[in-house]
Amino acid sequence: MSVSAGTEEIDFKSANGYATLFVAVLALAFGIAIFARLVALDALWGIASCIAFAFIAKGLYVLQPNQAALMMLFGDYRGTDYSTGLRWANPFMAPKKISLRLRNFNSELLKVNDRRGNPIEIASAVVWRVHDTARAVLDIDDYEAYVPIQAEAAIRHLASEHSYDSNEDETADLTLRGGGDLLIGKLKTELSERLSKAGLAVEDARLTHLAYAPEIAGAMLRRQQADAVIAARKQIVLGAVSMVEMALDGLKQRGIVDLNDERRAAMVSNLLVVLCAETEVQPIVNTGTLHP
Repeated sequence: MSVSAGTEEIDFKSANGYATLFVAVLALAFGIAIFARLVALDALWGIASCIAFAFIAKGLYVLQPNQAALMMLFGDYRGTDYSTGLRWANPFMAPKKISLRLRNFNSELLKVNDRRGNPIEIASAVVWRVHDTARAVLDIDDYEAYVPIQAEAAIRHLASEHSYDSNEDETADLTLRGGGDLLIGKLKTELSERLSKAGLAVEDARLTHLAYAPEIAGAMLRRQQADAVIAARKQIVLGAVSMVEMALDGLKQRGIVDLNDERRAAMVSNLLVVLCAETEVQPIVNTGTLHP
């Protein structure tokens, strides 16, 4: 069994509706004149004029900006009309109006597992529109219901491919939390690939919610706080070591004092305590000597 690659859209050329409306009004006026005995013709002409009016009027339809009409004739696709205003086509055709305007879809809060298996909550907003009317109507049973299903599948797939944060996976080049525009671009690309089969185009896609699931949120918060404290302490220690080194080198180069190894170690210890302490240190002045 072969699967169709997709219905090709055909451009349909409709007639100017104002001109045909004028002809329809003339036919109606002619029929009324016959029935009113203003024109000396058989009544059959009046009936024919009224039928002509009804026939022409049935083929009239109105298209607003960013709206198209899918033209079907006895189940056969004849094309899509993108003209705007009052239009006219074969009255036996059934025009199906389709909005080409931008639409917004806000996904529900989804609970998924990231790359490392951590449960997270994620949601997105997708801006989309109909790009190919033939595929949207003829290849998909309900293209409006198709969007939420594919959007949810794309979000779940994206979350499963990336870790929530780089603190959990140091080898990850792209994370859900810090991915930024690269992550959004990847989401938009995957959504476009999925929705293009239904003749739909993705204009924008954004993550509207991203967080750990409630059952691990507390533990992960404590871990993040611990990582932040460790990183801050590391920076403080590196700065303190650098300052102590500068102090020792300055004393040595200027010849202010000559310290042996024991006194140098004591000075380093005291300076590190002062520089790395969380609270303000109260200095103690020694008026005697360190060595009797």
